[in-house]
Amino acid sequence: MAVRDTRQRFWRIATAGVFFQGGAAAADPATIVAALVSGLTGSAFAVGAAAAISRYGWLFPQLFVAYFAQCRERRMPFYMLGAFGRIVCLAGVALVVALSEPLPGILVVGAFFTLWTVYAFVGGIVAVPYNDIVARSVPSVARSRLLAARFFGGGLLALAVAAAAHRLLGAVPFPSGHAAILFLGALLLLISALSFVSAGEPQAPKPPAGPRGFGRFLSAGLEIFRADERFRLFVYARWFNGAAAMALPFYVVQASTSGIAGVDVAVLLGAQTAGALASNPFWGWWGDRLGKRQLLKGIAGLSVLAPLLTLAWIGLGEVRWPALALPWFAAIFFVLGAIGSGGTIAQLGYLMEISPDDQRPAYSGYFNALVAPAALTPIVGAALVATVGLPLLFAASGGAAVLEFIAVRRLPNIAHREAEV
Repeated sequence: MAVRDTRQRFWRIATAGVFFQGGAAAADPATIVAALVSGLTGSAFAVGAAAAISRYGWLFPQLFVAYFAQCRERRMPFYMLGAFGRIVCLAGVALVVALSEPLPGILVVGAFFTLWTVYAFVGGIVAVPYNDIVARSVPSVARSRLLAARFFGGGLLALAVAAAAHRLLGAVPFPSGHAAILFLGALLLLISALSFVSAGEPQAPKPPAGPRGFGRFLSAGLEIFRADERFRLFVYARWFNGAAAMALPFYVVQASTSGIAGVDVAVLLGAQTAGALASNPFWGWWGDRLGKRQLLKGIAGLSVLAPLLTLAWIGLGEVRWPALALPWFAAIFFVLGAIGSGGTIAQLGYLMEISPDDQRPAYSGYFNALVAPAALTPIVGAALVATVGLPLLFAASGGAAVLEFIAVRRLPNIAHREAEV
């Protein structure tokens, strides 16, 4: 592949990522959607379920997509199916919310969760072909920079989305303002998909010869899990990461119980986006210069900050300093944004590095199938909220972050490779 083609693909893929980040911000399950579901239902379980569906739907289809993609030389058609399919689904979610006012509440909630589930699972088709095409398009030494550019530009766009969301939530009654934000998200996802498709797909290795039954595909995955120490330990680390993430949709619930108004959810989204934006250049440099494993370790160590800050507020600030609630939680969401973007850069980078070129779709499918159950932890978080309360939920999340750090420390280093971009 010519360097010129590599650069063109680099920037088209980065542009697609920028618009995806903007669209994802508009449908963020930890802020916009969490506030919407809380307003529609008043239920912690519903808030946790929306977040769990989003995460699990992203992961579950990947094993099946990996099986079919591994047997084909072109993976872009799978990306197109997932990318354009989820745009239609998100627009459908927005339409349901927009038309909800005259309808019975149970009908609205049922329709919302049905379409939200389809949106999540259809979107999960995208991940395997995306990772494979990016890994074949961009050399190893530039992948963290690609992801950092995606998150930096996407952060700027997401800040604009947050500003638009703040105006809409302040000017348009609930839930129509949320519907407008979701429509905006669908439009941004459409631009993202068109940009990625325009980058094209480099030549893929020929599919492996021999029997290709799904049973053999699963058996090969189990053998990889047993034989590949890096892969196995990485799965364990991501399980602990999923446990730490069970608190994510409940930070906004804690903020609302601390006196933060619904319109200020957009401020929290903006703070989260700013955290990702400010930290991305650093994460990109760290991942490419010091290695993906070192970045994973650093992110895991910093993940304990958000639950600690929240527990500190519950213990010290809620009664004494109510006027500081918004800036305090803005700081927490800033940390969540930084950790979230760094974790994504580190996870994608490490998985691409340990996946053989001719088996990358399979590795992505195996990995995400194995970690998919951890995506259901927000439901566990909702159960903790209902039984023991928010403080113990955040304490459990912090403990899981410590365990993730211990697991990541055991991951083997990866030899650093250089290439020109």
